[in-house]
Amino acid sequence: MNIYKQILASKKTQLAVLVDPDKYNKRAIEKLSEYANKSFCDYILVGGSITQNYISQTISLLKTHTNIPIIIFPGNLFQISDKADGILLLSLISGRNPELLIGNHVLAAQFLKNSKIEIIPTGYILIESGKTTSVEYISNTRPIPSKKYDIAISTAIAGEQLGLKLIYMEAGSGADSTINTKMISEVKKNISIPLVVGGGINTVEKFISVKNAGADLIVVGNVLEKNIKLL
Repeated sequence: MNIYKQILASKKTQLAVLVDPDKYNKRAIEKLSEYANKSFCDYILVGGSITQNYISQTISLLKTHTNIPIIIFPGNLFQISDKADGILLLSLISGRNPELLIGNHVLAAQFLKNSKIEIIPTGYILIESGKTTSVEYISNTRPIPSKKYDIAISTAIAGEQLGLKLIYMEAGSGADSTINTKMISEVKKNISIPLVVGGGINTVEKFISVKNAGADLIVVGNVLEKNIKLL
């Protein structure tokens, strides 16, 4: 399996479901897997802003109930496991925290190399959503203002020029609103690598607006903890 080639080859907007191990017990994971298998879910991301204890257990449990590719979405250095199919190796290029630009990556490098899981270098861009999100608080970085299109565009271009394979624009976990659709479309027009968008997507209408703005992969998380049937 080559997840990145699968993302590149897709002719449609793809969907990833984000599972925070702190918020899903065994029964909830079984139920999510059931709905994901019946939906058009393409990937399952596993990670969160705080958790560090249940990554491997969550991935193993998911793998007993689904064949959907499982990708780690690391919120910190401890959120790595050789049980996943791949990992979004996030570099927080919208911030200036050196640990999240390269520091944690150095510490994890040999483990990831030995794990043999697929590594997808990803430029992570945090966008202002109207409130302080968990990502902003934990990362100790400020998001790009929601109307500063030029900064977001230049940041995404720089990420591509550095050789990153994905750009992930995030409003943050529990965001009040999605990223401005104009910002999504402007960034998409200026890069040639896939664009991932997440945060605040809690209705079908918002999903469609983000899709129409140009996102190649949309990540949905918090809302499914409350209503899995939305899948």
